[in-house]
Amino acid sequence: MYLHPLFANVPPAERAALVKSSELRSYRRSETVMAAQEWSDCIYCVTSGLLRVVEHGSDPSGDVTTDFIRRNDFFLGPSLSEDRYMARQTLVAALPSSAYLIPIPVARKLCKAYPEVAMGLFEFAASRIRALRSQLRKISALSSEDLVSRVLHQLTQLAPASTGGFDKRITQAVIASYTGLSREVVNKIMRDLESRGLVWRDGQSVHVSTEFSSTDIGGLEPTEPPLNRREANL
Repeated sequence: MYLHPLFANVPPAERAALVKSSELRSYRRSETVMAAQEWSDCIYCVTSGLLRVVEHGSDPSGDVTTDFIRRNDFFLGPSLSEDRYMARQTLVAALPSSAYLIPIPVARKLCKAYPEVAMGLFEFAASRIRALRSQLRKISALSSEDLVSRVLHQLTQLAPASTGGFDKRITQAVIASYTGLSREVVNKIMRDLESRGLVWRDGQSVHVSTEFSSTDIGGLEPTEPPLNRREANL
């Protein structure tokens, strides 16, 4: 059974009730998890794979990936004070993924009973804001090559492959959407990096040079809440 560190100190009976009231769903790669303007009454706890958060432009070519939600991360609505919310962005499975859908009233009840759960969810929400600010700084401050290099390195942490590097199913279109560059520019940069031996591929993954980490401006946020690093039942 999937275990999440945030619920480590919740008594077993309440943890079991949480699992019973939640729904586990699986998604194919590129499947829409939740569409913008869609109403939802749940928060999403990713158990495997990788979701991406998409802001829509005036046409499909203007869609921008603003964030990734990896294993053990949450996607929250704008507030837990209401039982439902209208999604402002679209959630898409960047890889085959699964997530628990936790009803907001159930999450709110746990937050009231266990302050550490409320603080953990608050930290996840705050980390999303910090990650977005960090990404905006990268886009504005780095050259196109450095930006692509940094994102390739980041993907080795977000979507690690068993053979090292990152999962090759992460497409250049997704990378372009996250960097704010065109797919043509991303393709040209990646081909140049491959010709220089800084990027290489095997059957499962794309490998990148460790030099790429030097282009970072602010690291990834922890995937687990700082209050408890132990694994716990959902």
